[in-house]
Amino acid sequence: MNDPSAAAYGGPGWSPRNARLVDEIGSVWGDFAVASECSPLKAVLLHRPGPEIAALHDPDKIQMLATPDPQLLTDQHDGLADVYREQGVEVFYVDPADLPTPNQMFVADLMFLTPSGAILGRPASTVRAGEERWVARRLADLGIPILRSVGGTGTFEGADAAWLNPSVVLIGRGLRTNAEGAAQLSSALWELGVESQIVDLPHTAMHLMGSVRIVDKNLAYVRSGGVPWTLVETMQMHGFEVRTFPSEEEILGGMAHNFVTLGPRRVLMPAGHPITERELNEQGVSTVTAKVDEITKAAGAIGCLSGILAREAVS
Repeated sequence: MNDPSAAAYGGPGWSPRNARLVDEIGSVWGDFAVASECSPLKAVLLHRPGPEIAALHDPDKIQMLATPDPQLLTDQHDGLADVYREQGVEVFYVDPADLPTPNQMFVADLMFLTPSGAILGRPASTVRAGEERWVARRLADLGIPILRSVGGTGTFEGADAAWLNPSVVLIGRGLRTNAEGAAQLSSALWELGVESQIVDLPHTAMHLMGSVRIVDKNLAYVRSGGVPWTLVETMQMHGFEVRTFPSEEEILGGMAHNFVTLGPRRVLMPAGHPITERELNEQGVSTVTAKVDEITKAAGAIGCLSGILAREAVS
């Protein structure tokens, strides 16, 4: 019965799968890949906040700054999605099967995309435990390989990682990403041929995203006095000019720095921050805005809300 000439047993009709995983992206797998923080943005993953917001009473217990108005928060989230579409960015939604936690909307924390697939985060707080399940399901539905799920006692949130170039990822170690989580992320990246540069964040920092934002392959902005010297030094070693945001007041009052880079020197930022917007414009960075002041009560803004699914390949 076992015919050695049959294709099932490696006979002449056998078709070996010799292609690398990265070469199957866009054919076997969905066409989603990221290796830059600033190449043109193609797709994002969002979670539209809903009933999970309605029952909030003590914001501190769920790691929010204040209690947002549920309807206004959802309306602003819808407005953000509309701005993305106007900018030619495809929008996908997590759509959990069960009622999620109130922080599910901060999708950036739950994943990190590479050219070969996603590395799944593991949020650092019990308040957010399990949010990654719904993102994992949606990534699978979209045909995105999950290369690694951070496990053990490791914690990793996607807002603690950033591409410096297609060969190097900057990782922030601190409150949300611990040493084991950073090591697991580094291991997964090493298997892809990508180097990791780990820097320790200040104890008051929530994420790397809150300390540094990259707007071009050689230009980044940081918070004045809010980043360790090793972070600045690492970025300068990789060819970045590092500038400081002009208004700490606008950062503290409305997360002016919590933006997403749409393309080289083009960002989508929270509305209502004239000092920051004017400075960016005067320095050659164009801006598009979305109103998210109700969302910022939940301790996040545009960058936190947006899981980056795809950018154009870096030339």
